[in-house]
Amino acid sequence: MLVIGANGHLGRALLCTPGGWPARALVRSARAEAQLRALPPQWQPQIHRAPRLDAESLAQAGAGCAGFVHLAGILRETRSARYRDAHERIAEAVARAAERCGTRRIVWIGILGAAEDSPNACLASKARAEAILRGGATPVTALRVPMVLGPGELAAAALRRRAQARVALLPRGGASLEQPLDARDLIAAIRAALADRSAQSHSLDLAGPESLPRRALLARAARALGQSPPRILPLPLGALRLFAALAERLAEPPLTRAMLGVLEHDDCVDPQPALRRLGIALHSLDETLRASLGASSAERAA
Repeated sequence: MLVIGANGHLGRALLCTPGGWPARALVRSARAEAQLRALPPQWQPQIHRAPRLDAESLAQAGAGCAGFVHLAGILRETRSARYRDAHERIAEAVARAAERCGTRRIVWIGILGAAEDSPNACLASKARAEAILRGGATPVTALRVPMVLGPGELAAAALRRRAQARVALLPRGGASLEQPLDARDLIAAIRAALADRSAQSHSLDLAGPESLPRRALLARAARALGQSPPRILPLPLGALRLFAALAERLAEPPLTRAMLGVLEHDDCVDPQPALRRLGIALHSLDETLRASLGASSAERAA
């Protein structure tokens, strides 16, 4: 398999999963390549580095690969990283390269809530990229996912910091619905999708077993760490949108309105159709939190 955007936490975890396929990784920078070179020797993939993810570089890296796993994408748009370039244009290149390589399947990781008519620029761009991939000659499994939790994942680190704090500032007091997915389950889904030899394409909403308000997720995370939940102070969403609009004037904004919209999107889907299609099961939310955040000392001693 060729893993595109393999240097992230998910990509590295996928590469280090026992029983997988011989892997190649395509990255864009020397820094990304160094992250993969740091993997244990038994998990070292063949690494191809190309500053631009165009059809030619993808076809060279993916020659002979039965599957492409497309993990590349951005949540926050900057002056130098635009949604059109990071999503649609790379999708066009991936579709062309897969056809040239005779690849059997593309597995694409999208975002829950993506829709071409979405007013959110990120969600609309992700949906257009999925449509481009599905319009190509190679069958596609598109996995639309929410927050992914696993050891080392940025979302897990942020959740742990908030759970350990005395006070947590949350937009709308943490009213948005979260349905976190265990990274192990997403990896199992990717592997199951790669094993699909059919000529059909599928778009699947894959999420964890529970949808709950962010404030409730924070309380569950605190309990997993053996702590009392933090006090929640609400942040007005209007004020955050204003801050994001002003921040967008910067070359590297810390927050954008599209990013805020994705983070505040309510995730509440039935994962069962995806689970049946893929033939996998989910870890419970509490299992996911323990694995992602680290069990409390009291739990480890029990």
